[in-house]
Amino acid sequence: MGIWGSHLYSTQPEKLDELIQNSLRPRRECQQQLDDTVDAICAALEETRQIPQAICVAKGGSYGRNTMLRGNSDGTIVIFVGDLKQFQDQKKSRDEILSKIWQWLEVCPFTMKLAARMEVQRFHSGLTLQLSTKWQSLKFEVLPAYNALGLSEKPSPQTYRELKRALDMTGALPGEFSVCFTELQQRFFHNRPRKLMDLILLVKYWYQQCQAKLNGPRLLPVYALELLTVYAWEQGCEAEDFDTVEGIRAVLGLIKRQEQLCVYWMVNYNFENETVRNILLSKLRSPRPVILDPTDPTHNVSEDKACWQLLQREADTWLSSLSPSESPGPSWNVLPAPLFATPGHLLDKFIKDFLQPDRHFLDQVATAVDVICKFLQKDCFPRSAIRVQKTVKGGSTGKGTALKTGSDADLIVFPDSLKSYTSQKNERCNIIKEIHKQLEACRQEKQFDVKFEISKWKAPRVLSFSLKSRVLNERVDFDVLPAFNALGQLTAGSTPNPKVYAELINLYKSSDAEGGEFSTCFTELQRDFVASRPVKLKDLIRLVKHWYKQCERKLKQKGSLPPKYALELLTIYAWEQGSGAENFDTAEGFRTVLELVTKYQQLCVFWTVNYNFEDETVRNFLLTQIQKTRPVILDPAEPTGDLGGGDRWCWHLLAKEATEWLSSFCFKDGSGYPVPSWKVPVRII
Repeated sequence: MGIWGSHLYSTQPEKLDELIQNSLRPRRECQQQLDDTVDAICAALEETRQIPQAICVAKGGSYGRNTMLRGNSDGTIVIFVGDLKQFQDQKKSRDEILSKIWQWLEVCPFTMKLAARMEVQRFHSGLTLQLSTKWQSLKFEVLPAYNALGLSEKPSPQTYRELKRALDMTGALPGEFSVCFTELQQRFFHNRPRKLMDLILLVKYWYQQCQAKLNGPRLLPVYALELLTVYAWEQGCEAEDFDTVEGIRAVLGLIKRQEQLCVYWMVNYNFENETVRNILLSKLRSPRPVILDPTDPTHNVSEDKACWQLLQREADTWLSSLSPSESPGPSWNVLPAPLFATPGHLLDKFIKDFLQPDRHFLDQVATAVDVICKFLQKDCFPRSAIRVQKTVKGGSTGKGTALKTGSDADLIVFPDSLKSYTSQKNERCNIIKEIHKQLEACRQEKQFDVKFEISKWKAPRVLSFSLKSRVLNERVDFDVLPAFNALGQLTAGSTPNPKVYAELINLYKSSDAEGGEFSTCFTELQRDFVASRPVKLKDLIRLVKHWYKQCERKLKQKGSLPPKYALELLTIYAWEQGSGAENFDTAEGFRTVLELVTKYQQLCVFWTVNYNFEDETVRNFLLTQIQKTRPVILDPAEPTGDLGGGDRWCWHLLAKEATEWLSSFCFKDGSGYPVPSWKVPVRII
């Protein structure tokens, strides 16, 4: 490992995987020797009569979590003792039990047959076992513990109530009884992808280098950095295979933002029990950084702020060496703090800090859109009579509700060859193929670099690609959709001719067309409906979209959630009916939207800004639409699009999440009192 020691910052990014493989993972033969030795020690400890009622032995620390570095590493051997009936007993009887273990280890004959060398050391504060092979040294702390889990796989709320009582009665420090949850810590890390464990090794090795450089003691528990790495992966990637450089940039980026860090999990505890909820709320209110042990809610493993500030400077140094150019380089998009833990009076700051795109992002998207629009209008159909009538920027960038989550843009292209809704349906696939072909030609001529996303559909409706050119510092993702120019040259402030909708409705009723299939034809109306809204309402939409994305990540395996656009429309409806002011309380608006989600079975929402009940065809169709199974949320740009979808989507999953979120910090004011919601009807009267 020494050849890499002081050269980590000069290691080429593309060589990091090689570094991990060749220098950070323990050697296989050493790992086997240590495993055999540890298994023998644990088996002997379980069988000895020297320790009364030794129920079982668990392996913790880096060794138990499978995050052991080559060279020197750490571990814990935890002996669960039946004589310890509660957390408090562990503190009282610790020294007595350790003395018995030490005396037994000193005379135990099995130690002569171990695969690794063992040295036992007894200190006033504890007992350690030093295991050594030719290439590996492993220092174990031996710890007696109360068997808090009993025969259960997971702790009950009663377990954490007892833990809180023990801390209060004994004056023990938070986390002092975390050893009782060693098996849970072990399970939290087991079955993680090999590459994630490798990323943890890289982070820990960097941490070792920081310690050596700063010539000081351990800066903070290495467990904190292991958890932070897992959090970065869960929030930003979740793939089994990923780019190591992107991963390390994400972790270093979080360390740089340590003043905002608030990380926790709900795998072993949650907000349902009152005692546990109060513990959690107290911890989540404490000064940052906060990284809660996923097995022990009383334990913030990252409380030493001075240590984080030292690491912050080192993280900045390595990030600079990983990205020698001015551009920071690709990284996972991970927020340092969850929305759930953000108090209501700080939601505006959360939006500004984490959700609003910066000027650089907007400039990059505008430049990229300009590049593609020029291409589509001038170079896309060089050997064809087809001409592009107009291109329209849609999606979140067009509406002004984009999140700070990467550069993306939707472009609707209106070729004059698409002369009806039917021709759009029949010919869009050929248009997409031609655009793809011409973009590929430009790529080969090195006018710009294009990477295409392979469509799973035989006749795709959209062409997805990412673009990089001489004038762009980073890639911008595009969705290009061909559409029939149903609106013609619509002037600002005017409404479409009812015949446009009558024709669409007749086609919808007489064919197999899906509701909303031709919504791209009305992109300008969708865009203007949102873009004209007050800035603060668009920020509330960003907040709701961010919440939706979190739900989507959690629920994606359970069912199809309603489209994001439905939540955007519901947010506008809540504001129109409940506030209408340019300046309002963001927490009140957010609460109102989530309460509407929980009432999805009653929702019937529509607008008459672009179509109304005057035309007979449109009127009859609208009356049919609003009598459908709830929820009904009609697209204000075109009436065949029901974003509520009745029972088509899993609104119940989203409603369950919304119900849980209504107890979050987001809906408490600065004094801890509940935030009220707006009075909003669930349907248009």
